Amino acid sequence: MVTSEKKARKRKRMLKVALFLLLVGIGLGLSPFALRWWVDLRYKKLIYTIEAVPPRKVAIVYGAGITTDGRPLAALADRVWTATELYKAGKVQKLLMSGDNRYIEYNEPEAMRQYALAQGVPDEDIVLDYAGRRTYDTCYRAGYIFGVEEAILVTQWFHLDRALYTCDKLGIDAVGVAADRRDYHLARFWWVRELAAVSRAWLDLNFLHPTPVLGEKLPIF
Repeated sequence: MVTSEKKARKRKRMLKVALFLLLVGIGLGLSPFALRWWVDLRYKKLIYTIEAVPPRKVAIVYGAGITTDGRPLAALADRVWTATELYKAGKVQKLLMSGDNRYIEYNEPEAMRQYALAQGVPDEDIVLDYAGRRTYDTCYRAGYIFGVEEAILVTQWFHLDRALYTCDKLGIDAVGVAADRRDYHLARFWWVRELAAVSRAWLDLNFLHPTPVLGEKLPIF
């Protein structure tokens, strides 16, 4: 009888442990969705059209890939085009083109510069950041290297809320304009990808605080 009661208590404890682990697992599984939802809800009010966005001195344009012959991919071309429209509308004075250039044959900022020049933006109003390897790096360097205190962020809708969140946490007063000039057939894939990306951003901004590639300070103004 005693043995039977011990076995029953043991089974009960095991069930409680299993239930606890299950709840923890569910919580961990749902936390990226909750964080993604919160970031989207918190920052979507800071996203405007070109016509309605409050003026800022600088537009930060995020890299998004180039072809093997150095031309911007569609998403990047749309970002640069949107930034040039902001410039022509008098919403910004300078365009900060931030992308990856860790290899000689891969130069996102220069591809962005050439595209902006072709759209009529003067070269003296284009600033290149060659070490914008991640969204975090771009935002960090915008403030630390280039002295940016306020900016309009230019990227696609699925990335814009994370960029706004990152700049906000790093002390940049930012608003955003979505560079959605076409229907991105992989947009839903990118939204799912953002689940992991926004979780990494949260860790970086609240716990890890990584230091990106730095160097000489080059204030834009």
